[in-house]
Amino acid sequence: MAAVFLVMLYEYSPLFYISVVSLCFIITAAMVLGWFGFDVPVILRSSEDVDSSWNIPEKRMVQKTNPFSLQIGCTPSTVAEGVALHPACLERCVLSCYWGSSVQALQTVLHAHQHGLILSTPQVFQEAMRFQYQHCQTFHVEKGNGEEHICRMPTDVGVLDFGLMPRACYPLVALLTLAEQEVRDVYDIVANVTVIHIPDNKYRLSARILFQYLLTAQGNMFELKPLFMSTEDRGHVDFSESTPALEEEHGTEGMEPSAESEEAHLPVQRLCGPSPALPHVPGLRPRVLCPVSATPCW
Repeated sequence: MAAVFLVMLYEYSPLFYISVVSLCFIITAAMVLGWFGFDVPVILRSSEDVDSSWNIPEKRMVQKTNPFSLQIGCTPSTVAEGVALHPACLERCVLSCYWGSSVQALQTVLHAHQHGLILSTPQVFQEAMRFQYQHCQTFHVEKGNGEEHICRMPTDVGVLDFGLMPRACYPLVALLTLAEQEVRDVYDIVANVTVIHIPDNKYRLSARILFQYLLTAQGNMFELKPLFMSTEDRGHVDFSESTPALEEEHGTEGMEPSAESEEAHLPVQRLCGPSPALPHVPGLRPRVLCPVSATPCW
């Protein structure tokens, strides 16, 4: 029917026919563009235009004082002979070492901290772990004292290794907490959890830090990541200037920058390094803060 009408219209007036067809095309095109928008199709956009169109939320960085620092000694470490730990704290702290901690239990504890259980004392940590570890040692660390502490598994426990890979327990978990309740109310960072590998008869990889986390009073958890440096640069590395540790704010109210004090904020390279100064070591790996939402796997 429409075809017959168009033929009759063309025979009546070709110019009028062309005008009607053109008007119908313009109306149809306008309706299509009005429905899908007048913007440039996505397939024709450049990658820069696509990236710039994304609304990336900005997160404010706030400065926090980290009162904890822990590093492994240079002496050879084994399960039988123990490991040398060098804590350096801005306040009086308690160093708790847990041998053979259950992997699943530690993951559960870290998850619980992010959901309301604040791990601010060794007692809370042990209860949350449900005592799923083989041995515990406790050391009291004085303010500003970098004394070496030897953490050793007793021989009467009879543990020489922690099994083949994959393992069900970590060789050593070190927990640093503030000793005084009054001090805990001052710092936002209330605990340092460090997972350490210790060589044994089944796995002889040298002692090293596997994971290190900072736990805050607001229930946040931040991982200290190694910052790899080039070994080709043989020049002197200046660590004299203090680089404050930064944490990413997760929208928690009340998290404001802490006040400056004579004891400067621990620099990033000192979070796991010796105090007060570091000599130049090729391949030295300082650590930086990264927010985490998942627990470690072994």
